[in-house]
Amino acid sequence: MNLRRYLTAPPAEPARAAPERCELCAAPIPAAHDHLVDVTGRSLPCACQACYLLFVPTAGDGAGAGARDGSGRRGARGRRYAAVPREYVALPGFALSEADWAALDVPVRLVFVFVNSVLGHPVALYPSPAGAAESQLPPRVWAELLARHPYTAALPADVMALLVHGGPDGPECHAVPIDACYRLVGLVRTLWRGFDGGQEARAAIDGFLAEVRSRAVPAPEPLAAGVAGG
Repeated sequence: MNLRRYLTAPPAEPARAAPERCELCAAPIPAAHDHLVDVTGRSLPCACQACYLLFVPTAGDGAGAGARDGSGRRGARGRRYAAVPREYVALPGFALSEADWAALDVPVRLVFVFVNSVLGHPVALYPSPAGAAESQLPPRVWAELLARHPYTAALPADVMALLVHGGPDGPECHAVPIDACYRLVGLVRTLWRGFDGGQEARAAIDGFLAEVRSRAVPAPEPLAAGVAGG
């Protein structure tokens, strides 16, 4: 009997990446998974579908369609976790001219603004090589911007953001999940090279914007009219 194979160390196997796990119950989750917003901790925990659904607003939920934060917008007030929606919404009718965009004084061509329910006002951030950088304009400027469209005037706090891109054909606006915005921040921080970002970073940004456009649906009329919850 050949014992050599029992006395020799087996060849090393390639290290396998540990599976991602739900940060609430530790269940394994796929690479494509949902997120929650930890409203008080300002983080985005990964969630399995079961845990995610626990925090999806329903018509009878206090954090659902009729709930409002201190700014009058729908939010997750009084709850630690809020489910990040999955929808992307196109806002071709958003009133934002080139002059308006220039007045926002954002040093890059992308910015996202969302209502922080803990602070009680909008926060505007843009991707940079160092991570998410905050706009120095007063929150009232961003509140006025959100109020320009019926959809963004009722944007759910903490979990959805207005994404504005200053493109060659003028500003374009979408409402997107907040985790998508931070995914963009991560792309820029990881791939940025040199003064102008480099070809790889620019390609990643263009790919991100193409994905947003492909996934976006028109703003639904019921939400724009404010019929849910009065």
